[in-house]
Amino acid sequence: MPINFDEIMQLKSEGCEFRYSDREAILYALGVGFGSDPLNTAELKYVYENDLQTVPTFATVIGWGMPTLARSGINYLMVVHGEQRLTLHKPLPIEAEVVVDERVSNAIDKGEGRGALILVEKVIREKKSGDKLCTLLATIFARGDGGFGGPREGAPAPHELPARAADRVVDCATRPDQALLYALSGDRNPLHRDPQIAKMAGYPRPILHGLCTYGIACRAIVSSVCDYDARRVAGFDARFTAPVFPGETIATEIWTDGPVVSFRCKVRERDTVVLNNGKCTLRS
Repeated sequence: MPINFDEIMQLKSEGCEFRYSDREAILYALGVGFGSDPLNTAELKYVYENDLQTVPTFATVIGWGMPTLARSGINYLMVVHGEQRLTLHKPLPIEAEVVVDERVSNAIDKGEGRGALILVEKVIREKKSGDKLCTLLATIFARGDGGFGGPREGAPAPHELPARAADRVVDCATRPDQALLYALSGDRNPLHRDPQIAKMAGYPRPILHGLCTYGIACRAIVSSVCDYDARRVAGFDARFTAPVFPGETIATEIWTDGPVVSFRCKVRERDTVVLNNGKCTLRS
């Protein structure tokens, strides 16, 4: 069924309630590599229930699997995650009851044979206070759904990286079973776990979740720029450019300019950019 612009722009899910505890927050932290060195005591605040902090990008798995796009008409076999933006209105609590609203904010037609961009906005609020915790904007690249007659403009402009050499580079090794662990935070897509499904999709073996790479980039910045204080992160945006295979090493190139931290991630083994146009905004 082709995309109908008027109908897809009406898609939303409102008032969905979820609860998470320190168990889910710790599991996510382990899934993006915190605690991989058990002697690094600075990382214990994310994986050990003693003065815990929540990884900012944990926001991407709160309320996972909402049904907003179920009636969108897009071909899910041809869908990839194009970009993820995150604004944190306050640091995420280590446990909370939340209310989540999600809606399609735009559908951009790149043309017949060129796909479509579906922008999905999610707002997460604390149930008790009604305060906003965070706002997320995901760009979904529906590769098989162009030519439906929608607008051609309106995609978010990518953040421009500085022209100078990176101020620092942080290497994060991934484990061969990284995708199996990360999947427990919500995304059970078999592409990331089943070798046969991965081959059907054109990959030699299962690939790492893009949002896991996104979380690993956040870990690199929290550990180096923020001195392990995740409460300093107020925003985290990146564009997905290529997959990572579990077991590869992700090198995060980092540029710091006051409250704006620019970043890009490469796979060491293949010298391939896997996250680009990254922007982390810090609180003063």
